[in-house]
Amino acid sequence: MEPLIFPQQSELAEPMARYMKNLFPFCGVKKPQRALLERPFLKESLTLPLPELIQEIFRNYHKDEREYQYYAIDLAQKNIQRFSLADLAELLPLLAEKSWWDSIDAWRKVFATWVLAHPTELKQVYAFFYQHENFWYRRIAINLQLLFKEQTDPALLAQAILADLTTEEFFIQKAIGWALRDYSKVNPDWVKNFMQQHSLSKLALREGSKYI
Repeated sequence: MEPLIFPQQSELAEPMARYMKNLFPFCGVKKPQRALLERPFLKESLTLPLPELIQEIFRNYHKDEREYQYYAIDLAQKNIQRFSLADLAELLPLLAEKSWWDSIDAWRKVFATWVLAHPTELKQVYAFFYQHENFWYRRIAINLQLLFKEQTDPALLAQAILADLTTEEFFIQKAIGWALRDYSKVNPDWVKNFMQQHSLSKLALREGSKYI
């Protein structure tokens, strides 16, 4: 599979990097253009043997510019129906590299999509993230079931939230509020009771109670 090379567009790269607090360099390719450039490569990736695909994901993720991390995650998402639980586990080390909310939330979608296709494996995937020493992984434990609606396991949701209830990290408290807000759309009584029974941070409480 030929490598995808994103064009360097410095006039766009600088503001994109600033938006991400200059944590990562960018080529300067915005999402619509990136999607067009990726399209034939994503299609071709469906024919790659899985070991080669995983190597391609790792190769791109290790490149400097942020667009290549997005592309690597898109490769995983495109091929998600081909993955086994063991294949998913191979990708876990990447989550600790170049970690920020954009990559972590994109990875969450990858793992969540797989779980929705394999609902009996929810607890096994959740265990990848629950009580992980790296808070970014724990953010995924909290938000893994976003948009699961009636398929949400409230016991796992509560467990993930309670494990980090007093964690001061902004991205954890934001995740708690996000998860509660999302679940309140289908089970507002459960969310109300949970918030009444536990002492949530102001941020989590504000975010979680938005729709109730």
